[in-house]
Amino acid sequence: MLHPPVTIPIAFLHGMLSGVRARGLVCDAFLADACIAPELLQQAGARVTAQQYVALFRALIDRLDDDAIGLLSRPLRRGSFALAARSAIGAPTLEVAIRRVARTFRLLQDDVVLEPLHEGALAGLALRFSAPALGRPNFLHELLLRVFWRLLAWLAGGSLPAARFDFAFDSPPYAGSYGKVFPAPLRFEQSQSAFWFDALRLQDAVRRDETALRAFLADAQANVIVPRRADAISARVRSHLQRTQPAWPDLAATADALHLSTATLQRRLAAEGASFQSLKDELRRDMAIVRLNASSVSLAALADELGFADSAAFQRAFKNWTGSAPGIYRRGGP
Repeated sequence: MLHPPVTIPIAFLHGMLSGVRARGLVCDAFLADACIAPELLQQAGARVTAQQYVALFRALIDRLDDDAIGLLSRPLRRGSFALAARSAIGAPTLEVAIRRVARTFRLLQDDVVLEPLHEGALAGLALRFSAPALGRPNFLHELLLRVFWRLLAWLAGGSLPAARFDFAFDSPPYAGSYGKVFPAPLRFEQSQSAFWFDALRLQDAVRRDETALRAFLADAQANVIVPRRADAISARVRSHLQRTQPAWPDLAATADALHLSTATLQRRLAAEGASFQSLKDELRRDMAIVRLNASSVSLAALADELGFADSAAFQRAFKNWTGSAPGIYRRGGP
């Protein structure tokens, strides 16, 4: 299946930069490393490509020498995540691997403990902060949950479906974007942040070796923070639309291509909080942002590729999607 382009809401960039901002550091150098126009931070609807998001994450890690990008009380030196991952290699089961990762992470910093949980048919991993009275950026919770869930999924063979995500803070204004990052039911205002999965998976064998670990770590930042929902029906719809463009088939044609009735496709998309038109618009938005960043394509040609009548119609839609004119994304490109 094709992997359509992914873009990231600007709210997640503000979160990623919260650690350096709390230290009074200027963000421009980090943004320049990732080819992100600083003006985008002022637009609530702005987005960046997945490549820019990963590049910003890497720039922060490299410049700060900190795998936790300034979010903990002291730096988590580069290589700390790799060390925690390596500690699990050779574990007989996922349960043992979780204990090893938690123990190693505890040796590396003082702010947060990874606490294994078991509740009925579910197992989980929670974040327990040493000074809970201190305000912790939402992004720290989001990052640690995402990183360790994806690490355990990799150790378990590549897939560890989450049953639920808990967050120890109120639902943020950008919670509507959580679905692609945290693909499971969400609970906010909980006593601790955690992710949950089928407890039977604790007995899964860990079959990763040092060679596999090196491959995983070679692209670790992308592996742990870029949204991935290839199994969702919405992902299948996006892939089909991308494969067939510039025809841009309608709902009925797409349902037929996926061997579903129109009603069934609509129902399954609704269950994922999506609609056919919203997916089409999101795909066109994401394709436009990626093309503007990566090429010198004219607006007229891009409008034609995306199924718009003319450049003016495309520019109106783009500003409605992102709050900005297309030109600002061109300036943010390499």
